[in-house]
Amino acid sequence: MNIVISDNPVELGKVSAVAASEGIINAIKEKGQANVILATGASQFETLKNLVEDKNIDWSKVVMFHLDEYIGLPETAPASFRKYLKERFLNLVSPLKASYLVNGETDPEGECQRLNQIITDHPIDVALVGIGENGHLAFNDPPADFDTDSPYIIVNLDDKCRLQQFNEGWFPSLEEVPKKAISMSIKQICKSKMIICSVPDSRKAEAVKNTLENKVSNNDPASILQTHANCLFFLDKSSASLLSNN
Repeated sequence: MNIVISDNPVELGKVSAVAASEGIINAIKEKGQANVILATGASQFETLKNLVEDKNIDWSKVVMFHLDEYIGLPETAPASFRKYLKERFLNLVSPLKASYLVNGETDPEGECQRLNQIITDHPIDVALVGIGENGHLAFNDPPADFDTDSPYIIVNLDDKCRLQQFNEGWFPSLEEVPKKAISMSIKQICKSKMIICSVPDSRKAEAVKNTLENKVSNNDPASILQTHANCLFFLDKSSASLLSNN
């Protein structure tokens, strides 16, 4: 577990994108393609901005999966993660070898089965993730399921998670934030060869402290990253402000 603390979110985005790029390029060199997971949300703004500007990546050899999507939310909605990834990533890079977006508008169980079959054949090389204010990893809110072997699962979103989405401005009211989502599971995320966890902002400081300093527990879902052999945490001074050794 390695921790890099930058002065601000802009610098965090630059250094985390460099690490992601190196991981992707190395995977392409080793096996001819890179299988990656991309996260969404405010924590990924600067990382993705810098990653799409990297001219050294052969995107035609990259297969992309994404972490999660609300159930029942149209792709046209401002908070749609499919919309987010198309606007902030897919439309800005040359065509990928393949991209697998989570469709929350179809039958959730069928969609999980579809994605589970695909990702099983694509061992993940690089996963970009964040941490929620409640410590969630993807949409695995506490107490998270640490045991399921299913790559994608249907989850209930807790009130703190939904409030975060509203406070970030993705929804006009708390009532409009969906209560269910399709999420990549904890075990599937942890199968990734490299995990890059980008977490800016002071509102994430408590979650960061719990993730890095508490015992591993499904009540602090992201704490599972302590056990990963190659997880890189990219923080800024605000998100790292409560760490004991900061």
